[in-house]
Amino acid sequence: QVQLVESGGGLVQAGDSLRLSCAASGLTFSVYGMGWFRQAPGKEREFVATIGWSGVYTYYADSVKGRFTISRDNAKNTVYLQMNSLKPEDTAVYYCAADSIPWRNSNTNGVGFRSWGQGTQVTVSS
Repeated sequence: QVQLVESGGGLVQAGDSLRLSCAASGLTFSVYGMGWFRQAPGKEREFVATIGWSGVYTYYADSVKGRFTISRDNAKNTVYLQMNSLKPEDTAVYYCAADSIPWRNSNTNGVGFRSWGQGTQVTVSS
């Protein structure tokens, strides 16, 4: 079965950077898009970014555009989220997800993503 394992979360100060990783197994990683989502306490899950199968195409939520970068290494079956200039409002559990199609450039609130990781906590202090 598909397994997605996130890592790299932690406690940082505002303005710091973090790099999240998501290692995938049990799927043909290189043919599917991947996404990052987050959920803060008491809030609904929020779309963060998606990346197409080849890594060329990316799409971001307005709230992270210019600060976060999604990338992937198909040789390592891994997707990354580089987070710079972190803000307290970025505090959340971050989840990676495997899409059911090679690429999408819209926010579907996670609809269409077929597998999800267990998440990694990111806490940004002010």
